[in-house]
Amino acid sequence: MSSFRFEASDSAGRIEKGLVEADSAAAARSALRARGLIPLAVNDLTAPSKPAARRRLRRRFSDSELALVTRQLASFLAAGLPVAQALGATIDQAEEPAVREIFAAVRSDVFGGHRLAEALAQFPREFPEVYRATVAAGEDSGQLAGVMERLSDYLEERQALRGKIAGAFIYPAVVTLVAFVIVIFLMTYVVPQVVEVFRQSRQALPWPTRFLLGLSEVVRVAGVWLALAAVGAAFGVRAWLRVPARRLAWHGLLLRMPLFGRILRGIDTARFASTLAILTSAGVPLLRALEAARATLANSVLATAVVQIIEAVREGATLSGSLSRSKVFPPVLVHLAASGESTGQLSTQLERAATNLSREAERRALALSTLLEPLLILAMGAIVLAIVLAVLMPIIEINQLVR
Repeated sequence: MSSFRFEASDSAGRIEKGLVEADSAAAARSALRARGLIPLAVNDLTAPSKPAARRRLRRRFSDSELALVTRQLASFLAAGLPVAQALGATIDQAEEPAVREIFAAVRSDVFGGHRLAEALAQFPREFPEVYRATVAAGEDSGQLAGVMERLSDYLEERQALRGKIAGAFIYPAVVTLVAFVIVIFLMTYVVPQVVEVFRQSRQALPWPTRFLLGLSEVVRVAGVWLALAAVGAAFGVRAWLRVPARRLAWHGLLLRMPLFGRILRGIDTARFASTLAILTSAGVPLLRALEAARATLANSVLATAVVQIIEAVREGATLSGSLSRSKVFPPVLVHLAASGESTGQLSTQLERAATNLSREAERRALALSTLLEPLLILAMGAIVLAIVLAVLMPIIEINQLVR
């Protein structure tokens, strides 16, 4: 049985779109007619000639969507449902059309005799390597339900960490945006109108006022061009960083930054350790687990170090020794990995390291955001004060002349 995306019209002429399960396109059209619909288009999501159909499904899942459907699928598998039936129940629960269609295509592949991991591999952008490797390990061990439960825990914890880190910087970002809008409004509308009065009086203006007027003129006349230049510079920097050597140097600079560098290192390392823990606990060989975990690293310096670690482990070195020689990973990961190797509980110790690193990164992010809040408020106050003083200085001079 295959999944078909259909577009049909009802008796009132309204267009209805959705999915239908059938053995063939003809059977799908018959099923639609039995429902009182007139088929307009029926596309097989799992046919050999499916590249165009699957390209239309290409909308990468958000972390929240992937975590939600994984939790639902894990719950159905834990309840004892077969894989195909669990996928069908997940499709019924999904709210987003793209999620339903992709899982319908996966279910059709499972109906066709493929393993779940093989069916997921048809959508590498939606299901990353670590996801597929974990599912494959669960199928190999016969513990797919338990592995999916751990995978859903991993996805939810990763999403929660990202949300906490982002939430810590929301207030500073809002303060910065508000300050920027206020300054632009003052420079382009308020300042020119107030100071124009002093210009007409032909009074010699103080240098802060003249500087403010010149800056206001630049913002009003060339503001759009400056904004376009900033956007162009951003794209230029992005293109410049596509060169691996430059990106490696930039990422190394980020890691060396005070406070901010430790947060980045902690987040990336926590994600790496957590991925490695879930893969090794599912029975994935260490070398393959390292390859999959490397793909989760956003920093090129850490990813390059993992490449060297993989080669060292392949030659017989221990994971902890290789991590220590790289000199880029936090000591807590090295020591807990060594403890895990000596006690035979590597996945447990890696998970403990990931938890510690996540908490430390969250604590540092909160401390940095707490420090930024008063600094941003002071900076905003200083800028507004400078503008106000530049406007008031001519008024003070006029008062002195009158006296």
